[in-house]
Amino acid sequence: MTTDKDLATAILGGGCFWCLDAVFRELTGVQAVESGYAGGSVPNPTYEAVCGGDTGHAEVVRVTFDPSVLSYRDLLRVFFTIHDPTTRDRQGNDVGTQYRSVIFCDSPEERADAEAVVAELSAQGLWRDPVVTEIAGPAHFYAAETYHQDYFSRNGNQPYCAYVVAPKVAKFRKAFRDRLKSGERESRTLDRS
Repeated sequence: MTTDKDLATAILGGGCFWCLDAVFRELTGVQAVESGYAGGSVPNPTYEAVCGGDTGHAEVVRVTFDPSVLSYRDLLRVFFTIHDPTTRDRQGNDVGTQYRSVIFCDSPEERADAEAVVAELSAQGLWRDPVVTEIAGPAHFYAAETYHQDYFSRNGNQPYCAYVVAPKVAKFRKAFRDRLKSGERESRTLDRS
């Protein structure tokens, strides 16, 4: 039985946190996902302040996972698949430092793993442009407002979710079908019948 002390966390930013939240909730080994803000200079920022671009925070998710099921490097491989790590301070039409690609590392080992995954994926030639993902040190995480948590599952028909989040979730499901939580795999099978 896994206890809280056996779990690890990662704080990742790659555009709108609704996209990352939706994907990581379906990944085997992930125990919890929380949308929030990190990397800025203002304590307890609000969504409106972060969206204004003046606080220095990125929209992020804090992913709690079981490293005996899902390694930190594998978590990062998924992260790099579901957003564009080659665009500075933007993801699609979402523009600003709050949408930057960033990994907040809590240890030298995490930083080394993040650098190794960037090097590995860059060597595979997955992108025409160089990866600009910021690999940063530890940052204080501030939970986003309640209505942002698990946003996609509660608002899937909202236009942004339908046109931006849903395609990223679909891409993840296709690329990592074998890594979906069993309930998600079963629901995908039922969706095709």
